[in-house]
Amino acid sequence: MAGTRCGEIPTRARRARHRLMPARLSPGSDPWLFGLCLSRVGAFMVYISYAAALPVLQREWQMSATAAGSIASSFQIAYAISLLACSELADRIGARRVFVAGSWASAGAAMLFALVARDYWSGLLSYTLLALALGGTYTTGILLVAENVPIARRGRAMGYLLGGHSLALALALALTGLAIPRGGYRLAFLLTSLGPVLGGLMVWAVTRQTPNRVAERSPEQRITGAVLRNRPAMLVITGYTFHAWELLGMWAWTPTFLAACLAVAGVGSAQAAGLGSSVSALFHITGMLASLAAGVLADRFGRTPVIFAMAALSALCSLVFGWLIGGPVWIVVAVGLVYGFAALGDSPIYSTAITEVVAPAYRGAALALRSLAGYGAGAAAPLVFGWVLDLHGGGGGAGAGWGWAFVTLAAAGALAAASAVALHRLPEAHVLRGGHRGT
Repeated sequence: MAGTRCGEIPTRARRARHRLMPARLSPGSDPWLFGLCLSRVGAFMVYISYAAALPVLQREWQMSATAAGSIASSFQIAYAISLLACSELADRIGARRVFVAGSWASAGAAMLFALVARDYWSGLLSYTLLALALGGTYTTGILLVAENVPIARRGRAMGYLLGGHSLALALALALTGLAIPRGGYRLAFLLTSLGPVLGGLMVWAVTRQTPNRVAERSPEQRITGAVLRNRPAMLVITGYTFHAWELLGMWAWTPTFLAACLAVAGVGSAQAAGLGSSVSALFHITGMLASLAAGVLADRFGRTPVIFAMAALSALCSLVFGWLIGGPVWIVVAVGLVYGFAALGDSPIYSTAITEVVAPAYRGAALALRSLAGYGAGAAAPLVFGWVLDLHGGGGGAGAGWGWAFVTLAAAGALAAASAVALHRLPEAHVLRGGHRGT
């Protein structure tokens, strides 16, 4: 399908096809958005396959906390590189093309991971390959929403899209929790890897009639001026980088932390691993609710106030969460539910904000830079977390180790909140301060 250049007059055939398009799948409509979100639910299930099974993998693959963190970090590095390349490619050949190709590549790579990951090296290599494929589906999905949903509803739409990610993680954790006691990590990997296959089928159904748009770049404009010298854009990217450090570090280690809490409470190791994944799923459900709510609130009250509120609350949760090991499990779960809500709540707002402060022709480039910085930080976070944990004896019931490891995430959350304050005060970022009701 040929790309549609901005300002291009549609051909007669294209106009006729548009008239015949079922209203329920019209790009930008609620049914179209719902289908796109469902495709993300399927595709993103594998994102947490490794972390969900980590308590078992550490034992069966005989990994230290640092080695375990290195697989998560390798995944994030590959994911960041893929996001960088695919976002820039989307500016040049269209987001729809890259999104569809990435969806099918993710399906194949996910099944390969499920079939070959049996030790440290096979897990490292196959999970890294999966990250390279999966990166073609994230920012390109954001671009499809930005291209087809008007600004007055865009915060809500981004919230729904990223809420689909949270639902995917919750489903993956729940499936892993059920699968591990019955078939070990092999069954868990297989079940979660079916998600991208189903997601690819949904992408095919939903995007067949979605135009592939390529915005013209002005000869006088370059990425230096459009992004690198764009102060609001660079502050959004800075805040997102700190946000990603905290969020991705929390996602990588929370199932293992919960398993450790349950083990300290007297639960057997295999059962604790399964329960840790299942309880983590609840945290992602609250994250999904946060994405939905934060997107609506950001449309009503502005992007920066909601980013600050979520980042500040998340930093506070990171500061106290790790020190709760050894205490009542219900308190750990209660704080974790708030933590899951706050840590993800600002994600869709960052995605919306970057599309509103950058020219359309450079949205992909801006998202590429944002993703490289954010997921680069997300790659370092699990490794640093694991290193701090090893310094204090490895994990088990070592409260000081878990406490100080989560403090590394709290520091990043505090810097994300500070970035939101700086962005709010920036005169050029006035579009992010107020709501868009009636826009």
